[in-house]
Amino acid sequence: MAWYLPDDAVLGIFAKRPIPGAVKTRLAATIGVEAATELHEAMVLDLLDLWGGERILAAGGRRVLVYAPKDAGPWFDERVPQSFALQPQVEGSLGDRMAEFFAGELAEGARRVVLIGSDSPTLDPSLVISAFLCLEGKDLVLGPATDGGYYLIGCRGPVPPVFDDVVWGSASVLSTTLSLAERAGRSLAILPPWYDVDEERDLQVLAAHLRGLRQSGCDPELPRLESWFTRHAPLEPATGPR
Repeated sequence: MAWYLPDDAVLGIFAKRPIPGAVKTRLAATIGVEAATELHEAMVLDLLDLWGGERILAAGGRRVLVYAPKDAGPWFDERVPQSFALQPQVEGSLGDRMAEFFAGELAEGARRVVLIGSDSPTLDPSLVISAFLCLEGKDLVLGPATDGGYYLIGCRGPVPPVFDDVVWGSASVLSTTLSLAERAGRSLAILPPWYDVDEERDLQVLAAHLRGLRQSGCDPELPRLESWFTRHAPLEPATGPR
């Protein structure tokens, strides 16, 4: 049964256009630029289909695809479900871009804003829904990633001062963010950890996870991603679609 996204709630997804050499650069060093670019595209488009339909989120609230680079609008416009609004990311660091997104949505009247990326394709949708529920009573919600960052961040206004002085891409991101939130006196909710897909070892985890879901009788609902694995043995899930 789909969960109704409240009218004052916003789900944002940060995504980059799959440009060779500009996405999944750590993976590209080991699996090649073309394969890494195709993987990124599969992850992004599967994610948008998953959250753009009404199986998980019923109509209501606002869903936003926040894209980069700035000139990628036409590419995404042809591929993004109509349930998503499109807006470009601003210039600056990842922290600058996230802070601007939250500030803009809160200024437009949103009371709860949750932001995810495309690096955790198997992320359990219940964790995203839980984030919105946490924001009924907390100022900030974080989903810790196993690499030391976070796969989800959400807040209710005003924008929490947790985006400055962070070394983005490092293992200290979550720890620094927690310290900044504590210093600012913001109440906090923490979700269970999940994994990002940034390096080859993460790809092995993803392949095994997809295989396990299939063997257990669950459809991951990630058809492009499973198709990518079938074309890139020996990483393919053994029971994925052919």
